[in-house]
Amino acid sequence: MNAPAPPAETLRAALAGLLDGLPPRQAAQAVERLIASYRGATPTDAPILRDRADVAAYAAYRMPATFEAVRSALEAFAEAAPAWVPGSHTDVGGGTGAAAWAVSATWGGKRPVTVLDWAEPALALGREIAAADPALRDVRWQRSRIGAALTLESTDLVTVSYVLNELTAPDRTALVDAAATAAQAVVIVEPGTPDGYARVIEARDRLVDAGFHVAAPCPHSAACPIAPGTDWCHFSARVSRSSLHRQVKGGSLPYEDEKFSYVAAARFPVTPAASRVVRRPQIRKGQVLLDLCETEPSLHRTTVTKRHGDLYKAARDADWGDAWPPAP
Repeated sequence: MNAPAPPAETLRAALAGLLDGLPPRQAAQAVERLIASYRGATPTDAPILRDRADVAAYAAYRMPATFEAVRSALEAFAEAAPAWVPGSHTDVGGGTGAAAWAVSATWGGKRPVTVLDWAEPALALGREIAAADPALRDVRWQRSRIGAALTLESTDLVTVSYVLNELTAPDRTALVDAAATAAQAVVIVEPGTPDGYARVIEARDRLVDAGFHVAAPCPHSAACPIAPGTDWCHFSARVSRSSLHRQVKGGSLPYEDEKFSYVAAARFPVTPAASRVVRRPQIRKGQVLLDLCETEPSLHRTTVTKRHGDLYKAARDADWGDAWPPAP
């Protein structure tokens, strides 16, 4: 009997099937219009997702990137809490369910999952896509307004990915507080921009004030050592590009890098990394420069040379976002 395909491959195949029969030009035009809508280039009272074709095109374009970014954040969380497995999961503002797929890829097996979103077409398509994975066939897809009026049932894990940027400041506060009240663990992912990082820090501070321990990416739960306005903490996830990606962006590479900021925190004890690589490592002749966020908390550049033996080999293999030093 053949083993089931990994969730990433299953999702990729399901998304490719969405575009069957949809002319490539129509799909590309739908994505371009939706990108303009989310950037505020269209009237706010215009419907963003007009029909199934819109949702299918946008899901095929954005779900792989959201999936990889959320999975990266969840894997870092799992490393900080290796004995913990969520028994239930609520994805707030989850749309077509990319975070549900990412949770399934991080922790195998079935669990009660609820995806909340205001857009019924997105939920309907998410249900259709999830039918490709037996672990996700029983997901509850629930229409819900995301904001100050949101109430969440008790759950082990709440994910909030690429949602805070669509909310007002009071609604962001209410959402983070609702997640903190309902969950044992909260993972929030935003675009890897200065504004996205600022929203993540705002949410991180509220979670810490609510009694949560930061599991990742930070090696500590103290204040971020980055001086406001001087820099921002973000990471990168590699995403395989579909033909739709290449058509919309006009690129020829088979991949692109999704930049994201995140925080993963829990009410229970966690063991965060001793330090984390917060910039792409610089490999020079006989040495590797690593920019690290450390436990103190502080930012520090360290140089690893051939004299460090196995540690030097590990540094050459280290990637942006990795824990440092590597586990034995």
